[in-house]
Amino acid sequence: MNLQFSTIHYRAIRDRIRIIEPDIDEQTLADTVEGLTDLHEIVQAIIRSALAEESLAKGLKCRISEMQDRLNRFEDRASKRRQIAKDVMVDLGLKKLTAPDFTVSLRPGTPSLLVIDEDAVPRTYWEPGEPRLRRQNLTKDLKDGEEIAGATLSEPQPFLVVRTR
Repeated sequence: MNLQFSTIHYRAIRDRIRIIEPDIDEQTLADTVEGLTDLHEIVQAIIRSALAEESLAKGLKCRISEMQDRLNRFEDRASKRRQIAKDVMVDLGLKKLTAPDFTVSLRPGTPSLLVIDEDAVPRTYWEPGEPRLRRQNLTKDLKDGEEIAGATLSEPQPFLVVRTR
């Protein structure tokens, strides 16, 4: 609102001076209007505010990066700890543990595709054009019991389920 008023005021004064002094040079006109209005101070305040916001944004980006690194470390540690718990439960044959605040259990996994020799996999499992293996079709047919050269299913790996309700 103040900027809009100052802009209108600046134009009005500039135009009035041009009418009164048609031969005035641009620098003198600019200096005179600047002295009679507060538009320059308002624009300077806006720019200072923008610079401050940019500094805050830069600092926040840095902080977010640091926090993302910290998040990645937490996730990595949690994953390793879950893996340790799963390995112990598998080694000891424990299927389920119940605690007051959670229940953890081992569930059987599903076998995943292992491509042993891509050249031996039949062409029906390759996409036309640039050769690309149709992994879903290959996996489905292997799970359906078909014998396919160059591919097999891995041993199913158990996975850990933690419920906190």
